[in-house]
Amino acid sequence: MTVCAFPGLGAPPGPGGFPSPATGHEDGAGQPGCAITADGSYAARLVLSGDSLFPERWTLDGPEPYAVPLPGNRPEEPGSEVQPLRDGRVLIHRRANGRHAFSLLYPTGPGTGELPLGTVECPEEGTRLRLLPPAPDGERAYALAVGRRSTAVWLVAGGAFGPEHLAEVPGRCSGGVWLDRAGRMLALDRETGGRTKAVVVDLERGGEMSPLLQIAAESDDRVLLADPDSGLLLVRSDAPSPGRDRLGWGVLGSTLPVRFPECLRMADCAVTPFAIQPGQMLTPEGCAVALRIDGALGSWVGVWRPAERQVHHLPAPDGWLTGSGLWTADGVLRLPYATRAVPCGVARLTAPGQRERPEGLGLRPSTEPEPTAFGPSAAAAAPTAPGGHRASGELPSTTGEFLALAGLPAPRDPDAPHAPGSPSAPRPVPLQQAPLGRLVTK
Repeated sequence: MTVCAFPGLGAPPGPGGFPSPATGHEDGAGQPGCAITADGSYAARLVLSGDSLFPERWTLDGPEPYAVPLPGNRPEEPGSEVQPLRDGRVLIHRRANGRHAFSLLYPTGPGTGELPLGTVECPEEGTRLRLLPPAPDGERAYALAVGRRSTAVWLVAGGAFGPEHLAEVPGRCSGGVWLDRAGRMLALDRETGGRTKAVVVDLERGGEMSPLLQIAAESDDRVLLADPDSGLLLVRSDAPSPGRDRLGWGVLGSTLPVRFPECLRMADCAVTPFAIQPGQMLTPEGCAVALRIDGALGSWVGVWRPAERQVHHLPAPDGWLTGSGLWTADGVLRLPYATRAVPCGVARLTAPGQRERPEGLGLRPSTEPEPTAFGPSAAAAAPTAPGGHRASGELPSTTGEFLALAGLPAPRDPDAPHAPGSPSAPRPVPLQQAPLGRLVTK
């Protein structure tokens, strides 16, 4: 790959030219350039103009995108965050005197209206609070407060009485991926005992927690992205290469283990998935996945499908709000960008190889080398622990709703009558323990 051949590499113009996007995070270099609602109607970002930060809202669902500045009475402080809601208002998170204040911003003619929502106090020293990715319904917003021993999940917009404490999860959590369209099931990467494992938190059951991804006892396993339509999961783990993280993929409710394709290993580049093509019901292998690739010469876009063994490298548009973008169901990747000539633009890239939706899961024998799959070889049955329970790594089975999301039946009530000879509901198959049989997948 010749990186220097890509136009548009590098950061957008700085204070000397058009205002640069600013994430407001202390580690903002790895954060997306803007936040986009799940339905793609609005985006919001913090813009750096000279030495001042101010919020800006983008409208994306009209004939042409346009931006509306939302400056307050004074510039925003570093560490602030913004997130759009589906009704066009923008949530802003500010830190002041040990408190975290939340307000909704909206345009009012020449000025900016502001509706205070309340504050969250984090008395424990060292606690960090940040917004979670936009909720699927676009009407609510959530935040994660990470303390020394536990992590709190807060509803900070969309509640009835200001910020509401929803759940307390033991351990330090990071990440944050929505697993369903209702905004109920939240995947978090939970660190305990020096290891990180992905768990799922049920926000409607007081934070009821279950394991989601545990590939090996000594591995660090994180969930990066999920698509509720197809069940496709993008994960990062060091299970196949201890001490070295690799990108992999699995499917909720699948009978195949997590796969770690060789094409996603790129020397001297950081690869981060940021969007999955929606609407591909029952065809996770056909979903296009957008990748942010960061190398020595800048950032560009990769497009990959689980059914393929290659990454298509594409130049990012000039002024790309790096790491931001959204797929349409028909395979068009929309990338927001801002330049001096186009202060609010959306580039549209058609996924290479986009074709009619495949039927079924596309499982078929392969004559090509198989990508790394972390799990037992063909026909190896999932091990069972004493008492009939599977070993660690089991998908969550605490609620019927999440099992339905994974394409599995709800567990039978142990107190309910059970007819002799009738089959009991199958338990979820751990991704890393599932038998391959004679079928392989690319």
